[in-house]
Amino acid sequence: MTIYMKRVYEDADKEDGHRILVDRIWPRGVSKEQAALDLWLKEIGPSSSLRKSFHAGDLDFDQFSKDYKQELEDGEQKEAYDQLKKVATEEDVVTLVFAAKDETHNQAHVLKDMLEKESDVKTED
Repeated sequence: MTIYMKRVYEDADKEDGHRILVDRIWPRGVSKEQAALDLWLKEIGPSSSLRKSFHAGDLDFDQFSKDYKQELEDGEQKEAYDQLKKVATEEDVVTLVFAAKDETHNQAHVLKDMLEKESDVKTED
């Protein structure tokens, strides 16, 4: 199992494998055809209050990550995260697709980190 991350604004590629959008909100200016997704797990995205606090600068990335991980473990996101873990174990290659401009500090990185720690998957940026 290999996990990649990719902005939704980049072209889809056959090496992406199973493409999963991990944003709660559909990305602006991207059609469903352009996104070329296999799955949209909108429920896996951080809560609106957490996302807004992070984007407003009220939280640094470390605190955002901690709070988001807590949501994934026991919040409304848990069911979607469990679904992501299942897909990640069933597919050879999974690409976590996101819209954030910051390619380093976003929910896809938190998800990748959690998957990496919870399983024997190979992850790549």
